[in-house]
Amino acid sequence: MTGAHRHLAQVHGHAARYQPDVSPFGVIAPDADEDVWADVRALVGLDATFFLAAIDVPPPDGYEVVFSMPGVQMIDAGVDARSDEEAIVLTPADVPEMLDLVARTQPGPFEQRTIEMGTYLGIRRDGKLVAMAGERMHPPGHTEISAVCTDPAHQGQGLGGRLVRAVAAGIRARGEVPFLHASASNTGAIALYEKLGFVLRKNTRFSAIRTPAA
Repeated sequence: MTGAHRHLAQVHGHAARYQPDVSPFGVIAPDADEDVWADVRALVGLDATFFLAAIDVPPPDGYEVVFSMPGVQMIDAGVDARSDEEAIVLTPADVPEMLDLVARTQPGPFEQRTIEMGTYLGIRRDGKLVAMAGERMHPPGHTEISAVCTDPAHQGQGLGGRLVRAVAAGIRARGEVPFLHASASNTGAIALYEKLGFVLRKNTRFSAIRTPAA
């Protein structure tokens, strides 16, 4: 959040988060010690939730772990990345449909301004948005593929895989490496990503921490 997405972030000391209408996720600096939680509290406020893709520093007493879910991080190891003639670049005008598709398919957090994090591609059928995928986090040299989802009525047609390949092609064209995250329990998605050419990079844990009320 101090790099390509700095303009979308809020930073205090060793803690940072995306602006809430962009993404709920935050991060703690890798060299932070236990005092970082004072930075988190100053950043998000009292009785507020801070979402993390990993916790390297355990929260002290008074901070509540709202949820903690094991996940995996997977990275491109031979994805057949290629453009797709049916995929269209989505714009802010498409956000209401994107939010509706996310609400019905639950691919993970997606907010009003998440589209500002990178390029999002979609496929329409009869004018309706039925599948999408796009770019989210952007650490140096890498870009995360996220919000991969397909309308239930159109699942089983390979639309998600096609869009992942198309998004990956755009990332590779910039000289960057595609990667993505999935819940460790979402074995169907993991199997799809492995079939597409992603491999496990590391196990991680998605967590939400609530700061003290006073």
